[in-house]
Amino acid sequence: MKKTPTRLADGRELIYYDLRDDIVRDAVDRRPLDPTVTRSEIRRDPLLGDSVAIASHRQGRTYHPPAEECPLCPSEGERLSEIPDSSYDVVVFENRFPSLAGDSGRCEVVCFTSDHDASFADLTEEQARLVLDAWTDRTAELSQLPSVKQVFCFENRGAEIGVTLGHPHGQIYAYPFTTPRTALMLRSVAAHKEVSGGENLFDDVLARELAGERVVLESEHWVAFVPYAAHWPYEVHLYPRRRVPDLLALDEAARTEFPQVYLELLRRFDRIFEREGGEGAVNEPRTPYIAAWHQAPFGPTGVPGAERADFALHLELFTVRRTSGKLKFLAGSESGMNVFINDVPPERAADRLREVASS
Repeated sequence: MKKTPTRLADGRELIYYDLRDDIVRDAVDRRPLDPTVTRSEIRRDPLLGDSVAIASHRQGRTYHPPAEECPLCPSEGERLSEIPDSSYDVVVFENRFPSLAGDSGRCEVVCFTSDHDASFADLTEEQARLVLDAWTDRTAELSQLPSVKQVFCFENRGAEIGVTLGHPHGQIYAYPFTTPRTALMLRSVAAHKEVSGGENLFDDVLARELAGERVVLESEHWVAFVPYAAHWPYEVHLYPRRRVPDLLALDEAARTEFPQVYLELLRRFDRIFEREGGEGAVNEPRTPYIAAWHQAPFGPTGVPGAERADFALHLELFTVRRTSGKLKFLAGSESGMNVFINDVPPERAADRLREVASS
């Protein structure tokens, strides 16, 4: 992997990640951009104890532009985009409309490929490995910022999720605090360690799933399963067999095998709703999903009894589509009380994901 950092016209950082070492990246951003002005504020809810980012400048962000005006495609001639060069493998740059900025953290965009019409599932294993290396490199760099406590790499795909740019891309949020979901996991880990005499909750969950009926696929270094209490209609958790706290700690064997396993999982997601509805049914467009890496916070966890090494890196992949033509909305119970109601039994979801093997 070759890494080439540069700056955009408004001062934001952009980094090219290339498969070949002989690539030269010297294109200049020719857009007449003013310096970026962002106002992000973190406010703590005194009742719930969680934090909310207030970022009014995001109201002006780019919204569903036509393909020929996509800001994530390479620049070509006089059509200038966020990427100054005429081609790229993987690019990461500071978000022009960040939810977190300055002392409140940082937000970055990760472009997986220059092909506007592709998807992560269309990448080659070599390309997917380059994305993994970019995620890892950015986690390492962002974790060194004084304001950053936790790094979150994720992908939103599909208009149903709320994606406003159709180009295949993800994001990285560097939070100035431990997120509520991670803190909740760490509290569960600490409680389990105390009552079990030192056992690790993540290890025990993985062992139980391996012995059960919800494993979707497994390899020498990775296991993908539908969790026992899945919140979403189709939800898969992907774990390395060897517990590590973050992407930085993955060994080379797990990194090498990851692209094959993850691409297979994404391709199965795209086939969940095929043939649903009987003969003559029209296939749905690509399955909308959220893919989210869960990494340990950096430094002390802030949860008594839970060490950073107790956390298990894993990826959670889920879709808001519950059946052909129908979405899972977060209505009264989910949004009002945070109690999820899942219409698809996890065992049936696992069966379906095994049925639609892409090979």
